[in-house]
Amino acid sequence: MSGTVSRRIVAAWLREVGVDYVLRPTAREETLEDIRKELTECRRCPLCTGRSTVVFGVGNPRARLMFVGEGPGSEEDRRGEPFVGAAGKRLDRWIARIGLRREDVYIANIVKCRPPGNRAPFPDEAKVCLPYLLRQIRAIRPEIICTLGATALNFLLGVEGKITRERGKWRERDGIPVLPTYHPAFILRDAARETEVFEDFDALASRLRLPPAK
Repeated sequence: MSGTVSRRIVAAWLREVGVDYVLRPTAREETLEDIRKELTECRRCPLCTGRSTVVFGVGNPRARLMFVGEGPGSEEDRRGEPFVGAAGKRLDRWIARIGLRREDVYIANIVKCRPPGNRAPFPDEAKVCLPYLLRQIRAIRPEIICTLGATALNFLLGVEGKITRERGKWRERDGIPVLPTYHPAFILRDAARETEVFEDFDALASRLRLPPAK
């Protein structure tokens, strides 16, 4: 799923939340399964009423590289897995380009339930769900996070910025390097920009010390 985050929505998010959410210490090391079990019962925002399933995340629980998108679409909601369909296949191609497989990385979203009409999440929805994502990040401990699209960039990092300006610029979240790039759905609509994604994935590969793309 890919939508557009308006400046008004981002501004509201920054006023309400900002970057106050941090990965706080817990009494013991939490596992992804711990978080998943809690999420299956989540009723903390109205998105729960329209979901078929919670779309938790998929991939290697000890991945070095983690991808964060915005939220599940209709197919993801049906299958319970993020980034399936055409956008998911495009993301898989990008991952393969740097010598990795979908099973090697971890893929999650800002929100775990499908927003109506595939719209972008609202600030109150992201506010409720963001702590779950941060707990996933704590459990996985990735070396690098790559955000896909403006929504993931804005809500994970608590910044207001257009993805066309911010992609390819390294940032940081709780000590973890974060590289924003375009959402695969955006590239399906504007294939000419895919070369910029290739540049970003080359940067990811370089930071991870992976072999150069072939």
